[in-house]
Amino acid sequence: MIKDFFIFSINNLKKRKLRSWLTMIGIFIGIASLVSLIGLGEGLRHAINSQFGFLGTDLLSVTASGGFGPPGTGVVDPLTDKELNAIKGVQGVEGAAGRIIESGKLVFNNMVGFGFAASMPDGEERKVMEHLMNMEAQKGRLLKDGDKGVVFLGANFMEEDNGFEKPILPGSKVELLDIEFKVIGILEKKGNIQLDGAVFVNEDDLRELVDREGDDYDIMAVRFDEGADVTKIQNDIEKKLRKIRDVKEGEEDFSVESPASVLENVNNVLLGIQIFIYIIAGISLLVGGIGIMNTMYTSVVERTKEIGIMKSIGARNSSVFLLFFIESGFLGSVGGVIGAVLGFLLATGLVFVGKLFLGSGLISAHITPELIIGSILFSFILGSFFGTLPAIQASKLNPVDALRHIK
Repeated sequence: MIKDFFIFSINNLKKRKLRSWLTMIGIFIGIASLVSLIGLGEGLRHAINSQFGFLGTDLLSVTASGGFGPPGTGVVDPLTDKELNAIKGVQGVEGAAGRIIESGKLVFNNMVGFGFAASMPDGEERKVMEHLMNMEAQKGRLLKDGDKGVVFLGANFMEEDNGFEKPILPGSKVELLDIEFKVIGILEKKGNIQLDGAVFVNEDDLRELVDREGDDYDIMAVRFDEGADVTKIQNDIEKKLRKIRDVKEGEEDFSVESPASVLENVNNVLLGIQIFIYIIAGISLLVGGIGIMNTMYTSVVERTKEIGIMKSIGARNSSVFLLFFIESGFLGSVGGVIGAVLGFLLATGLVFVGKLFLGSGLISAHITPELIIGSILFSFILGSFFGTLPAIQASKLNPVDALRHIK
C-alpha cells in the first residue's frame, strides 16, 4: 500500500510540474547552502587542524608586541637573548630557540617568486627547532652548524607547479634577496603552508643578508618536558618576561601561546561562522517548508472531489492522511536530492577555483555520505512536517461535502 501511495504522489507531482518546481526552490537552495558550506567549513577545519598538527603538543611560542605578524614586519620591542635565557631557566622547559623571519624575493630559472626566509640557530637550539618541526629531508640533507651560502627549502619548491616552471632540487642555485645560494636539501612534505613554502637559512647568513645585527628575534619556540604542567610553565614564562620587560599584568607587549590554544580559538571562530550558516540556511528551509504547506493546502482544495470519491468507495481517513503526508515528504526529499547534488557541485567548484587562483591547501571540501544522506532525510522530514496540517485537513473532509464539488 505504501508503494501505491508513493506512485500516486509521483503522478500528482508530475501533473503539477511548474508548481512542484517552484515549491522546491526554497528547499534545494537551503540544502545546497547547507551541504556546500558545511562541507567547506569542515574541510577548512580539517586543513587548519593539520596545519597545527605538525607542531605537536610540547611547544609554546613567544612573540613580541601583541603577536607575530606577516614575515619580516619586525616588532617595536623585539625579543632578545635576555628573554631567551630567562625562558630556558624556567622549570619544566627542556629547550628554547629564537628565530628571525624575513619576507623576500626568490629567483630561480629566471623567474621571480616571493616567500619567507626562516633562520635556523646553531647548537642545541637547532636540535630544539628540528624536533619541534619534525624536520627531515626527503632530498639532500638538513642544514648543519657552520653552513654558509646554502639554503634548505620546503617541499612545495620541489613540485612542478611551484611557480618557477620546474622543480627546484638539491644542487640548484637560487637567488634569495639578490644573493646566490645553493640548495642543499628539501624538507619532507608537512601539509603546512608555512613549512612547505619556507626557505631555511642559517641564522648568521640571514642576519648578514638583511643587515640585521644584534640578538633580536621575531619569535621564540619553547619545548617543555614530557608530562610537564603547560599552564604553569606558560604562567612562569609570562612572569619572567613581565619582569624583564618592565610591564604590568594585563599590559604585556608579548604573548605566550601553545598551538592547542591557538587552534581552539580558530575552531571557536569557525564554529561561530558555521552557526551563522545554519541560521541563513534554516531561514531558506523555513521558507521552503511554508511553500510546501501552501502548495499542499492548494492541492487539497483542488482535489476535494477526488478525496470525496476515495472516501465514498471505502478509503479511510488514515489512508487519505498518509497520501498527502507522503506527497509532501516526497516533495521535500526531491528538493533535498537536488539541493545535495547542487551543494556538492558548488563546493567542488569553489575548491577548484580556490586552488587554481590561490593554490592553497586550506581550501578543501569535506562532504561525507552521512552529510548527503542526512540532508536528504532532513528534507523528507521537513516536507512531511509542513505537510501535516494539510494532510489532516484532507483526512477530515466529509465525503458528502467533498462530492458536492463534482459538477
